Amino acid sequence: MNKEAIDAVLEEILSKEKPGEGNERIKEISNRLLKDLFHAIAELDITAEEVWKACDWITEVGKKNEIGLVAAGTGLEHFLDEKMDWEDAQAGIELKTPRTIEGPLYVAGSPESLSYAELENEPNQGDESLYMQGEVLDEEGNPIEGALVEVWHCNKLGLYSYFDSSQSDYNLRRAIRTAADGKYQFKSFLPVGYSCPPEGPTDRLMKALGRHGSRPAHIHFFITAPGYRKLTTQINIEGDPLTYDDFAFATKKDLVPPVKHLSLEEAKALGKDEAFASIDFNFHMVKENEAIAPGENNRTRASITA
Repeated sequence: MNKEAIDAVLEEILSKEKPGEGNERIKEISNRLLKDLFHAIAELDITAEEVWKACDWITEVGKKNEIGLVAAGTGLEHFLDEKMDWEDAQAGIELKTPRTIEGPLYVAGSPESLSYAELENEPNQGDESLYMQGEVLDEEGNPIEGALVEVWHCNKLGLYSYFDSSQSDYNLRRAIRTAADGKYQFKSFLPVGYSCPPEGPTDRLMKALGRHGSRPAHIHFFITAPGYRKLTTQINIEGDPLTYDDFAFATKKDLVPPVKHLSLEEAKALGKDEAFASIDFNFHMVKENEAIAPGENNRTRASITA
């Protein structure tokens, strides 16, 4: 099918639009994507059967609520981050703490505390405890008072509370408000990685692409403070074999902090009654500015109270 025949179909579709009606931005985007799709169908000789199988797959993605996994696994979410990084670079902004993907598993409304929090609703016996601590700092390295550090990660089975009904509300989810010193600390355990639901639409897509659908162990963060751009980021747990083979493309070198493992003797010297792992990590925020990419994308997120 040649270009003239494809353009004739597109012109027929466009002729149905009424000038001055509808949303001009949606028209612009929809028409461009439709044009690219039609030409791809022709150039790749995509059959009607393949198109309808793709439609069935998209329907299944929606029914199983895996669109967030697809966005991560195809690299779409990573590309959006890279685009914002490029925009920051054009504006002369250098991020001391890199942004990286949010993922689809945030839940709003986590319990808030001052400076310190314990993430587990019920202690996870048998896992190595983790203390992670640091400061929230501005671009000059000064502590930020009143910043909110929202943190969440999966349990030892690779599952997140709310999405996993066997866990209690807000398990492994907390929000920590910084005091004047800008410091935060939380106690949890070293998390594990996880994989897409087996044989689900995302997993099947990854296999069809010759890829896996797994993520390394990681911990998610939102950092917010009045007058500063929201920071969306996550750290990887050092030593995970998939750290640099993340199906979601979220790993960045500066987001893999060292993990120090303290013996019981070393722990007792610090007033702790068990051996534990420790991670030190500071978050650097950028002041809000109309000339730079916004930190909040206002995507739809889960909420227990909604």
